[in-house]
Amino acid sequence: MIEARRLHILRAVADHRTVTAAAAALYLTPSAVSQQLTALEQETGHRLVERGAKGVRLTPAGEILLSHTNAVLAQLERAEAELAAYGSGAAGTVTVASFATGIAQVVAPAVARLAVTAPGIRLRVQDAEGDASLPMVLDRQVDVAVAVEYRGAPPADDPRLAHVPLYAEPFDAVVPVSHRLADAAVIPLADLAKDPWIGPYPGNPCHDVVVLACETAGFQPRLEHSSDDFRAVVALAAADAGVALVPRSALQGMDLAGVVVRPVDGVAPTRRVFAAVRRGAEEHPLIRPVLEALGEAAGPDAPGETARPDAPRGTAEL
Repeated sequence: MIEARRLHILRAVADHRTVTAAAAALYLTPSAVSQQLTALEQETGHRLVERGAKGVRLTPAGEILLSHTNAVLAQLERAEAELAAYGSGAAGTVTVASFATGIAQVVAPAVARLAVTAPGIRLRVQDAEGDASLPMVLDRQVDVAVAVEYRGAPPADDPRLAHVPLYAEPFDAVVPVSHRLADAAVIPLADLAKDPWIGPYPGNPCHDVVVLACETAGFQPRLEHSSDDFRAVVALAAADAGVALVPRSALQGMDLAGVVVRPVDGVAPTRRVFAAVRRGAEEHPLIRPVLEALGEAAGPDAPGETARPDAPRGTAEL
């Protein structure tokens, strides 16, 4: 009989592409992972993985088993949820990983809501970018991820994850007060093609949004300065080091002296924020209230509905 624990290891190897990376994610040694894969191959009677210079890949038999693995592990999550509900599951700790702005925007308000609506649930919060938080959920390091859609992210119909949309927010253009377009009501991205740019590092989901928006406008941004901290991005823009696109919520409460913030002309680049849990866990009596609290926190006061920092009155909404 196939052990579910070994199926979890198979999925981790498929996700991380190397035994070493899968072992690190699962807090196991590489030899332990290899031993479990060997045992799984003996249980199934098939070779499941192939090792090469570039890492590990699943064989056709491994791919077949992986497709069933996702369904089996999701069903086990549902079983745990039902058992927890049967035993009341009214108290416990839920770990949430979120990027910094998401913590301020929805996670912290959810903590306050749960203190009233579900005082037995304690949230433990970790700061992690969206591209890191989703693997943390799959590897059972955290229970919930608040993440951003990005190129290469698991799609909404991924069999391993359940997605809960939270909010969408536009990026605004941030330029120095001395910039030639500082007095414009809106800024066409194409007009910034020759400017030096400031933005997040590659790998950060917001980097993908910025680069894709510029590519759509017909140019590759010349990224001369990089930081994942939007306060640093704005400070560099204020120092006349370049221009930037910044998510609207990240600008709230920030010192904007030395810069002007303007909406982007046309369709604004947007980041879409969602919560994700392992599929089958969304009905767990500890996790469901957390997802509901995150959704309530992201309701009508989500960033897409807030006023633009430094935006001129009468500007059309995006």
